[in-house]
Amino acid sequence: MRRHEEGDEISLSTTPMPSPSNPYALIFDMDGVIIDNTAAQARAFQLLFRDLGLTTNARRLLRRLNGMPAGQILKTVFTNPVPDKKIEEYAAQRELLYRVLYWNKRQEVAGLRGFLQAARTAGFRIALGTGSGDDTIAYILDYLDLRRYFDVVVGKDDVTKGKPHPDTYATTARKLGLPPQQCVVFEDALLGEQAAYRAGMRCIALSTTLKPSDFQAPLLVIPDFTHLTPERVLALLEQHPEAPKPKK
Repeated sequence: MRRHEEGDEISLSTTPMPSPSNPYALIFDMDGVIIDNTAAQARAFQLLFRDLGLTTNARRLLRRLNGMPAGQILKTVFTNPVPDKKIEEYAAQRELLYRVLYWNKRQEVAGLRGFLQAARTAGFRIALGTGSGDDTIAYILDYLDLRRYFDVVVGKDDVTKGKPHPDTYATTARKLGLPPQQCVVFEDALLGEQAAYRAGMRCIALSTTLKPSDFQAPLLVIPDFTHLTPERVLALLEQHPEAPKPKK
């Protein structure tokens, strides 16, 4: 599948918009998609690693594992097994560090609110599918007054397995009452992109965290939502009806 990037011309003149009988859904990841917070996340991990005497490079780690719940990411950095209770304590410490670092920087990605409003008017269903817990979701959605735009919100407490497993997005589609082929996922992470494909969905990537060339086969790579329109999304969905097969 050819990846489209900002600036590609797409004909919109004959593109039908979603209807109640044939709806489409936009499913958004949270970190790195509706907010550009990867730098704060990486800094929080790095401070925790320093406190634990670890030399792991947090930015390189998140480049591979961003999208996983923090506890699962932390399990990968220890040479010897660490009890789950200890992992939970480290994850809570990292969460506190992240919130302190990001407290005065909470802001949605450019163009997001206008795009959500336009998508709602155009007939799209809108959902959030994230590896974060309820408290962290509230820390962002409620502070920015974004929850009202989402028909469904799914977090780590709603699924058994986090990304790259398809559970997050499959559960979101099920709660929306839509089949996977009528859903498109917005992701900034490799594991999130793979989760979308494993769920049978297509993906639009945001380059807030990775370079466009890092992704497998998104419909489009965008830096933010400034110039994205619901019509353009629907045109891409119509032109590329099949979800890519996930890479192993």
